[in-house]
Amino acid sequence: MSPRLRVLPLLLLAVLVLSVPALAQDAMPTAESMSSDGMITYAAPNCDYGGEFKSMEAVDANTVKFTLCYPDGSFPQKVAFTAFQIHPAAQLEATGGKGDLLTNPIGTGPWKFDHWDQGNEIVLDRFDGYWGEPSKESQLIFQWNPEAAARLTQLQAGTVDAISNVGPTDFDTVKNDSNLSLVTIPGLNVLYLGINNTYPPFDNIKVRQALAYAIDKQRLVDNFYPEGSLSADQFMPDGIFGYTKDFQSTSYDPDKAKELLAEAAQEAGFTLPLSTLTDGTPLKLSFRPNTRGYFPQPPQIAADIQTQLAAVGINVTIDQEESTTLLDNASAGNLPLFLLGWGADYPDATNFLDYHFGVGASASFGNKFDDITALLKQGGQESDPAKRLAIYAQANAAIQNEVPMVPLAHGGSAIAAKAALTNVNVSPIGNINFSLFSDPADDNIIYLQSGEPGSLYTGDETDGETFNVANQINESLLAYEVGGTAVVPSLAESYETSADGLTWTFHLRQGVKFHDDSTLTANDVIVSYAVEWDAANPLHTGRTGAFDYFSSLFGGFLNPPAKS
Repeated sequence: MSPRLRVLPLLLLAVLVLSVPALAQDAMPTAESMSSDGMITYAAPNCDYGGEFKSMEAVDANTVKFTLCYPDGSFPQKVAFTAFQIHPAAQLEATGGKGDLLTNPIGTGPWKFDHWDQGNEIVLDRFDGYWGEPSKESQLIFQWNPEAAARLTQLQAGTVDAISNVGPTDFDTVKNDSNLSLVTIPGLNVLYLGINNTYPPFDNIKVRQALAYAIDKQRLVDNFYPEGSLSADQFMPDGIFGYTKDFQSTSYDPDKAKELLAEAAQEAGFTLPLSTLTDGTPLKLSFRPNTRGYFPQPPQIAADIQTQLAAVGINVTIDQEESTTLLDNASAGNLPLFLLGWGADYPDATNFLDYHFGVGASASFGNKFDDITALLKQGGQESDPAKRLAIYAQANAAIQNEVPMVPLAHGGSAIAAKAALTNVNVSPIGNINFSLFSDPADDNIIYLQSGEPGSLYTGDETDGETFNVANQINESLLAYEVGGTAVVPSLAESYETSADGLTWTFHLRQGVKFHDDSTLTANDVIVSYAVEWDAANPLHTGRTGAFDYFSSLFGGFLNPPAKS
């Protein structure tokens, strides 16, 4: 038994007792217990807190057992997701869940962190002790530029090897350049107009409905999106389980939008055109400039929506915010009206719908809708595919009826690379395995993406820039196949579930090394999960402390903070 396994649980237990935030219930936070051989168990007293996990147990050094409060047919897909990567328990404890954990991560992946030159680049080195196939090149460098045209210029000049999010007007340019290659990505994503119902007059359903009728989605796709893009008739794109075929969506009807606004103005007592919130605050449309597959030309799309809204009597001021700032503000519920999007993390409705509209979702859209949360809980716990589809058809209709947001477009996208670069890969959900890239000209890969990460701790981040980098450093228990969406073994070489779907047991690969030469054990898995699960855990800090993915996908936190 290593000293780390004997000592770490006692350190965490002591810290838990000394640091307890305000709780939503009277129960004290649950500290983990430790078996005689140093293995950790972390358990809720019961399932009354409302979330999915009942307990997490390190059965032995190489076996992890999760016991759930209710069945979850998409559990393997969630476990494979980047937000639930495994970190050394020792680093989590030593950093207090922040500090170097955010900017100097230690992982098990094919690339190990070297340095982060803030505002400039992040450099990773090949990890020669990797348990799997080692990286073909010795160094991987991430740089960033929010302008698609500027990224392409650098690729053409040969100063970078590959770029993200090719501009919609540059697809043919790349295709026609024999020195470049284009790798297209299907539109498993959505751009939406977010509406926070805690800001009057957006608490009035007729105002939200007016927004849905006011926007010509096809005009956006025709003018600003590349080939392969579609206007959105519902939040999920076709290709995600839970999509409703032949869905009767809200159609573009500016006259209907004006009619609804007039009715709402009479009922709520505001004047038209609508230029301010009820409290007199100027009405802003917030967005970030970073290009995405779902948002290929952010300023232009925002400006066109501004024009379309003005045509029905809603005057908004454009509010461009830095990427991380906008994500933080949206998550905290600080934006009345905003443009954001979502790319599939795994191809299931729980990823799209639970994250945004479920009981554990962030405050982005304001107060939750009970009819939506009830259907999503039912759908997530149903194992029969046909029954699940029927439930999600009801959920999609409820989302359209309540209008927490307006789905706008599913954007086709692409990355581009030097033609000489081999083994270039990107999956339908946007994952890239850079360890397979090979450059005959030199021994490094320089990838130019659209923005700088907020941090490199994926448990408390939601942006693609963080995930692009962190996916190379840290790993989850399971993974998605290279270039696809099927779940495959990763840190866990196998798993099984009980007949009732409530117990999941994962068997770790033996001898896997972290980049600091420590050995992966089940305790690292339990601590990595527990600090996300338990909001009263003193290591539940991260960059913002939001941990949106865990709360949204697993139904909420153990010991959630009291609502202010």
